[in-house]
Amino acid sequence: MGGVNLLEESQRILASTTEHVGTVERSCKDESFLAGAALQTRIREIVRKHHLDDPAVDVANLISHATQERLRTIVEKLGCIAEHRMDTVKMDSHYEETSNVRSQLKFLEELDKLEKKRHEEQEREMLLRLAKSRSKQEDPEQARLKQKAKEMQQAEMEVVRQQEANQTALAAIGPRKRRKMDNSDVAETATGSSNFTSAGNASQRFQRQRTKRVNLRDLVFLMEQERDLCRSTLLYKTFFK
Repeated sequence: MGGVNLLEESQRILASTTEHVGTVERSCKDESFLAGAALQTRIREIVRKHHLDDPAVDVANLISHATQERLRTIVEKLGCIAEHRMDTVKMDSHYEETSNVRSQLKFLEELDKLEKKRHEEQEREMLLRLAKSRSKQEDPEQARLKQKAKEMQQAEMEVVRQQEANQTALAAIGPRKRRKMDNSDVAETATGSSNFTSAGNASQRFQRQRTKRVNLRDLVFLMEQERDLCRSTLLYKTFFK
């Protein structure tokens, strides 16, 4: 051919097609997220209700894709909310603890226990005084309290007797003797500890991803923040569950 360098043209063609060598292009089928027949029926009902013309075929596909994207967005937000709920900020130096409700509740429980113990001690002293009284005329209420005091004394004596029996049994058995470890046991212990340490380091390097569990409280929080859901009847229905 006149004026054409075949070697240069072939090299240029090979250079331009090198990027596409080994690649296969395929067309993906557009799969509908929602059930096509049920969605079409629902669209027809809405169209007839408002006296509109029949929509195009692509309307159902667009609604299906929009629903899928909306659900994906909601699930991602719920995952983010659940992750923030499970985060522990106690070890973070940027946070300062202002109140600890658990310790406050524990303190109140301790106060209730002390008050209950004091009340029981007062009742015990009263019953003991009634049991020691020698009055000739006794009403039925005083006789019942004396009987209750006797039962309480018997129960206390039984507890003391049981504790003494346990201490006597432990003294008869004697102190526990530790088995002497020979060289093989020492080697096995050292090997086990080294394996445990290596396994711990490996677990630290390859930590399993924590599963995110979304509950109803997370969903309610999301619906309260969403502009389209904060005034919906679905949100108010969740308050009754």
